[in-house]
Amino acid sequence: MQVIIALDIGDKRVGVAYSDPFGSYAVPSETYFRTGDARADAAALASLAEERGASVIVCGLPLNEDGTESVQTQKTRRFAAMIAACTALPVCFEDERCTTRAAREDLGIMGISAKRDKKKKAVDSLAAAYILESYLAKRRLDMKEETNAYTDEDSIVELVDDEGNTYRYEHLLTFSFKDEWYVALAQEGQGDDMPEEEVAIFRLVGDEDNEQLETIEDETLLSAVFAEFCAQYEEDEDDEETEDGEDGE
Repeated sequence: MQVIIALDIGDKRVGVAYSDPFGSYAVPSETYFRTGDARADAAALASLAEERGASVIVCGLPLNEDGTESVQTQKTRRFAAMIAACTALPVCFEDERCTTRAAREDLGIMGISAKRDKKKKAVDSLAAAYILESYLAKRRLDMKEETNAYTDEDSIVELVDDEGNTYRYEHLLTFSFKDEWYVALAQEGQGDDMPEEEVAIFRLVGDEDNEQLETIEDETLLSAVFAEFCAQYEEDEDDEETEDGEDGE
């Protein structure tokens, strides 16, 4: 399980977002205000990534609409190189065209005034989340296409009970339900035809840097969450079949 951090790098502020440990979704986090000392800022952001247990740092790359590079692109590359010099973590880029615009539009829909400092901070972190979502989507596609580089172990989670027994589960889906996040697991080796009783669903709790799996004691809630899992899991399966059909045409 690996956390990925994304940065929306600006001249005055840097938006920050993190992934969940399974790399399924992105969460807007904070906004870092630059001090004017680029090297100190780079070191601070590198330390932030390491403190959160990140495995990769993804930097948004501002390109022109036609994909060519600009002065801002080169400034971002230089700053990213400074970050890379401060950490052993890999640093990569993700096209950030339209992310800031989309973030402003979404915040406008949410009713946050453009004149408030609150929106400026929110735009930066939300834009970083969009950058990370784009990176995660491409990574999932690459993992699917590059089958030679992918093994079943990448989706295996080991859980330890109170008596110290270790059980291996396959990660099926991380999904949201009524403003909370849940993780669905199946005993290793069950495959696509696993019986319902073999699906284990946990609530994802804790901060971005200390997320944990929590059992659901409320049977009514568990039933509702399981129904939501079934609906989203089937939808994902249908989407994959559609994509496979289009690829074969």
